[in-house]
Amino acid sequence: MAYKTLISTDQLQTEMENSSFVIIDCRFELDNSKAGFVAYQQSHIPNAVYANLDHDLASEVTAESGRHPLPDMNFFQSKLGEWGIDSTKQVIVYDQFHGAFASRLWWMLRYLGHEAVAVLDGGYPKWEKENRPTESGIHQNDPVVFAGTVHQGWTVSVAEVMQNLNESSFKLIDSRAPDRFHGENETIDPLGGHIPGAVNYFFGNNITPEGVMKSPQELKQQFDILLENQLPDESVFYCGSGVSACQNLLAMAHAGLDGAKLYVGSWSEWSKGTNRPIATDSD
Repeated sequence: MAYKTLISTDQLQTEMENSSFVIIDCRFELDNSKAGFVAYQQSHIPNAVYANLDHDLASEVTAESGRHPLPDMNFFQSKLGEWGIDSTKQVIVYDQFHGAFASRLWWMLRYLGHEAVAVLDGGYPKWEKENRPTESGIHQNDPVVFAGTVHQGWTVSVAEVMQNLNESSFKLIDSRAPDRFHGENETIDPLGGHIPGAVNYFFGNNITPEGVMKSPQELKQQFDILLENQLPDESVFYCGSGVSACQNLLAMAHAGLDGAKLYVGSWSEWSKGTNRPIATDSD
């Protein structure tokens, strides 16, 4: 059985000796890009390799881009091969923050046509809390060749967002916390606010008080209300830099609502443009 959205800690521990599994640690901190790797070296799930959001899952920031533009896909496919991922592998990704970082890699693998990828439900905090096995140091897998094909139409550009601001069939959904959506307490990007016409759906709404993803039924109820009878493929998710929005896409898929798109540049790209409108809580 392929895991395509989530895998539980029980399921992963059962599969620990499965040679077809590749485990990727995606822990990261936005204000300290080295912290995740330091934490990984101290303790991680056995046989996990490390993926850095800034260096492995994104390219360098430019004057026009958002904070985490997609990397060159040839580079990324080479990186996947270095991690031991090919078409035969089941990939498991995890982080320390409700899948906010791991879901970016989940989405990127699916973007290249690799569907056997799942996020560890509850992440590393749940794994540690349950006293499951860990190891320290740096793990490397034998390199293989990854070959994927990009799913065209899964992303939208800043130009497409601009062109469709007034289209009713183009539903923009902002995945950030409500205060940032309303232009309050913005500590990451230079300007606060949101794209005009967007609605707010914080990715944290998908998580239970126990730190795991809500059931598919609960998620579907929430997203049905959010979408207001629109089809998933008429919705576009964004966040600060195209990372935590992927957790909403994961939750959508877990609820059986595939098809939503990602605006990768997100708020950090949109707010750089002097000719682009900005909405705030006072509007």
